[in-house]
Amino acid sequence: MPIRDSYEPGRPCWVDLGTTDPAGARSFYNELFGWTADVDPRPEAGGYALFRYGGHAVAGCGPIMMEGMPPVWGTYIATADADATAAAVTGHGGTVLAGPMDVLDAGRMAFVAGPDGAAVGVWQAKAHVGATFVTEPGGWSWNQLATRDKAASEAFYTSVFGWTLRDHPEWGEHWALGDGEIAGVMEMGAEFPPQVPPHWQVVFMVTDADATMAKAQGMGASAHGPMMDMPMSGRMGALADPQGAQFGVVSFAAPG
Repeated sequence: MPIRDSYEPGRPCWVDLGTTDPAGARSFYNELFGWTADVDPRPEAGGYALFRYGGHAVAGCGPIMMEGMPPVWGTYIATADADATAAAVTGHGGTVLAGPMDVLDAGRMAFVAGPDGAAVGVWQAKAHVGATFVTEPGGWSWNQLATRDKAASEAFYTSVFGWTLRDHPEWGEHWALGDGEIAGVMEMGAEFPPQVPPHWQVVFMVTDADATMAKAQGMGASAHGPMMDMPMSGRMGALADPQGAQFGVVSFAAPG
């Protein structure tokens, strides 16, 4: 469903970019994906911007808020009660990195990490429900946990968010909420240098992943590994933007 106006608790609902150069990032992603960026003019918003596609919110962008943090795309999981979720995080071996805190009239959030150290946000919606355009070219499509301890991650996300870990014959292992697939998971192997920590990956859908990869590299991005074939005639690639924030792009062939 490309247009959403709500998210049930436990489902990834939003992605945003923390970067050292918000203006440069806005220019890069606007040109790459055909987005527009609305910067909140209120001083207390800290220069945070909403990326939009066709008028719909697809992602956020703002300055890095924690000293020493590298540019990064973050994933947020919907919750009915950010404070209760933060308490559950610490009760199941995780760490609360920031919050819970109110974000103006938009909602209430916390940033947490599982036992493996992968950081993720939790979002209790008020005025801002999350991404309203998803899973179509121009929108956010998928999230994947890259972890060095899948067993600990499974116990944590099952206990805190009610997820289950399932194996799909085509897509491989993934997180499910009820009967629906909501995110991917992968064990980090030798292809990840030891200094790369466990993390959540953000993937955007495009009409042609190969063309988008080439365009992004012409704009100062760098490719991370070769293009990959996906089920259902898909193609996927991984990039780092000019400031170093990593993200993925995926496309699928139109039905013939």
